[in-house]
Amino acid sequence: MKILVTGGAGFIGSAVVRQAIRAGHDVVNVDTLTYAACLENVASVAENPRYCFEHVDIRDRAALNRVFAAHQPDVVMHLAAESHVDRSIDGPGDFIETNITGTFNMLEAARQYWIEMGKPEAFRFHHISTDEVYGSLPADPNVQFTEDTAYDPRSPYSASKAASDHLVRAWAETYGLPVLLTNCSNNYGPYHFPEKLIPVVILNALAGKPLPIYGDGSNVRDWLYVEDHADALLTVVERGVVGRTYNIGGENERSNLQLVQTLCGILDQLRPRESGPYADLITFVTDRPGHDARYAIDPTRIREELGWRPSVTVEEGLRKTVHWYLESESWWRPLLNRHRVGERIGADADQSARSDSKKS
Repeated sequence: MKILVTGGAGFIGSAVVRQAIRAGHDVVNVDTLTYAACLENVASVAENPRYCFEHVDIRDRAALNRVFAAHQPDVVMHLAAESHVDRSIDGPGDFIETNITGTFNMLEAARQYWIEMGKPEAFRFHHISTDEVYGSLPADPNVQFTEDTAYDPRSPYSASKAASDHLVRAWAETYGLPVLLTNCSNNYGPYHFPEKLIPVVILNALAGKPLPIYGDGSNVRDWLYVEDHADALLTVVERGVVGRTYNIGGENERSNLQLVQTLCGILDQLRPRESGPYADLITFVTDRPGHDARYAIDPTRIREELGWRPSVTVEEGLRKTVHWYLESESWWRPLLNRHRVGERIGADADQSARSDSKKS
């Protein structure tokens, strides 16, 4: 199977690329290489004859048409997206252009190609999205997101992903495009760009810097190891029912404070500091605007229909992740110099509006 992966130099996309190559598939990696992308993420497969890289922006329709015509994929896995909630608060425009307009271009390019190829029955357009489109859950552990949960996005990022989900469903209903959708919980693991919570905590701890936690740390997330997610995505694209949505969760709910405390304990074991436990560095900072209280996924559909379950607990996955960062300084060190990495972003929505007005 030849798979066209958008965003294949990013965090989740690169995990999909690596696993797809290992599974024997041909892969065309389409990526515009934004600040959060890194070709080092796919260096282990870059010389494989079944791998090809196309430096293309999904907002460039003509370039997408060329890629489809040149490579003639059997399947599209659309992961390219702006994904950092805090950056979406400070600069929502990039999220609208990439996540909404970019997805529109992908759908149209795929639809044109599908028609020109005679509407092959095996063709799939797999759109990869987030559980954040569903909004926030109460503390009740019996309440989880299902594929039928109503959309209620609360941030520019989640709103842009919700819009892209709706476009994909509309192209299926209106044009008959064979689509699959997946909505995942919070990913973590190797090659995670150092602006999200887990890599920030690991790298700040190693540098002896404060470990920032929004609010009181009570916000709950379901944590999904990125290699498990990649496996689930390939399972869906190979065996999923056309037109279906599958929610992919790690079955590992933890509050942000619990997560950081677990990371500190692992670091205490693997790289102890002379001046005391890493938990001493925990610092509570002003919460970000619109911070959802809890996400949790009910994975019944993907478990019962496709037989998929995550392979690791969050504690096992975090230990693997810390090991990887301790051994991979040559990967993460240069990324710390990229635009606004390490800064507090998205803290003041009013200031963001003032900044946007100055740019316009």
